[in-house]
Amino acid sequence: MNSDLLFDFIVDKENKTIHIRREFDVSLELVWQAWTTPELLDQWCAPNPYRTETKTLDFSEGGFWHYALVSPQGNKHWSRYDYKKIEPYKSITELRIFSDENGTVDPEFPCTECIITFSNTDSRTLVTMTEKYGSPEMFEKMATDSHKKGFSSHLKNLDRLFTLKNK
Repeated sequence: MNSDLLFDFIVDKENKTIHIRREFDVSLELVWQAWTTPELLDQWCAPNPYRTETKTLDFSEGGFWHYALVSPQGNKHWSRYDYKKIEPYKSITELRIFSDENGTVDPEFPCTECIITFSNTDSRTLVTMTEKYGSPEMFEKMATDSHKKGFSSHLKNLDRLFTLKNK
């Protein structure tokens, strides 16, 4: 893994948002594939020692990713990412919300809107995420060093996956 890759995690308390920027030392096509393919998402999209298990993924506008975050003890915590807008190789707008095993969400539970953009920077790919929280309580839980470390951990998993794919 290249240690000089950009990683910014900026908390904006006034607007209840978190802005994350991360560089990857691989092509935009490979980063996009890792973000949009269930077999690849399951290999990186969880902070260690957790793992992700996709139940279903319909990567299209109006579709969703339904998955479990699985603890080392095997406990599953279910979530959905509902895709609102997709511009291939440019951006994804999604609503993130907790669900049950069947994908049913509580309409009273505020979701998080996340806008992810992808761009080339020299021979690298820059991913920029803006997470806007629907509740002050959820924002306070996520605007922490613990969330920053967890998020950094799962992005390092993605670096490792890219290293394996490039061998």
